[in-house]
Amino acid sequence: MNLAELLASEELRQREFPVARTKAFLAHAGVCPLPRRVAEAVAHCATEASTDDQEKFLARLLFDTRELAAQLIGAHADEIAFVGPTSLALSYVAAGLEFRRGDNVVIYFDDYPSNVYPWMALADRGVEVRFLNIRELGRIRPADVLGQVDEQTRLVALASCHFLSGWRIDVDAIGEGLHRRGILFCLDAIQTLGAFPTQVKHVDFLAADAHKWLLGPCAAGILYVRKSLQAKLRPPIYGWHNVRCPDFVAQEEIVYKTDAKRYEAGSHNILGIVGLKAALELLEEIGVDAIARELLRKRALLVPALQAKGYTVLQAGASVANASGIVTFFKPELDMPALHEKFAPQNVVVSLRADRTGQQYLRLSPHFYNTDAELERVLAML
Repeated sequence: MNLAELLASEELRQREFPVARTKAFLAHAGVCPLPRRVAEAVAHCATEASTDDQEKFLARLLFDTRELAAQLIGAHADEIAFVGPTSLALSYVAAGLEFRRGDNVVIYFDDYPSNVYPWMALADRGVEVRFLNIRELGRIRPADVLGQVDEQTRLVALASCHFLSGWRIDVDAIGEGLHRRGILFCLDAIQTLGAFPTQVKHVDFLAADAHKWLLGPCAAGILYVRKSLQAKLRPPIYGWHNVRCPDFVAQEEIVYKTDAKRYEAGSHNILGIVGLKAALELLEEIGVDAIARELLRKRALLVPALQAKGYTVLQAGASVANASGIVTFFKPELDMPALHEKFAPQNVVVSLRADRTGQQYLRLSPHFYNTDAELERVLAML
């Protein structure tokens, strides 16, 4: 199945994405509905687990899913760990690195809280937490980052795409510039993984849960740790799986596994990983490059139509390199929550979000399987 075939056949689209039978779901930057094959994979695994050992097929499952995840981001399988939510993965990085007093980390205060609080907590360890000075919400350019680091900056932590404004950062330019200065780069990739090509050539750590653009279950995400840094990122957790214990017998010394499995302390979220594998296979089948082109095409349809209706669209003029599948808009004189309430009774799912000032917005985040007819339906309701 390719993207053209999917969009050309409503029967195929509704079979692969059951939500399309009853709803226009345009909120994939939140929590996605599961595709049929993902839901069926999880259900089949649960049924099999009711009659046998839950871990019967675990070794093969973990191997295959690591390979798929690594291929998606341009990494090696031994650099992929399954630790669940993005918040947890980012917290592992923040808690596991050694910092010297006087070191600083640079973050964006108006990023999603999952990528703010783990770094703010470093202040208790004597680390200076610096906030990027950005003129427009979420619009982070390489010059903004590289101009606000110094010789004491140990790490920069950013999102690959801002959850509200929809601005995609130039990951390669920022990462390459930081590496020239000897600064680590941590990426929260949850808003691009599965939607836009996201590679780790110039990234040291990456975290992304599966429940948004990856089209997988909640708490089934990945943590990428560059191989050369695994010895320096000490796992902040301990268990039978990540510490050497032959025959499940505790040893006198704590010796971690030699790859990214060192961050997986205990039993795996088997059902979640089964769903993640099925989702990764689906994305591989469609092709992330094709998905990205389709999302940009949808954005090009939505933005001018919203502007024609008098709405202000965040980052409306973003270039192809910085635009995403997120389209966020408002009118100062409109009650946006009241407008949002009108969609659910019409079986249309969109998101209501707010910024630090209290300004509220509607956010559209269609995925590749959404049709132009669904987008036109939303525009007509507005």
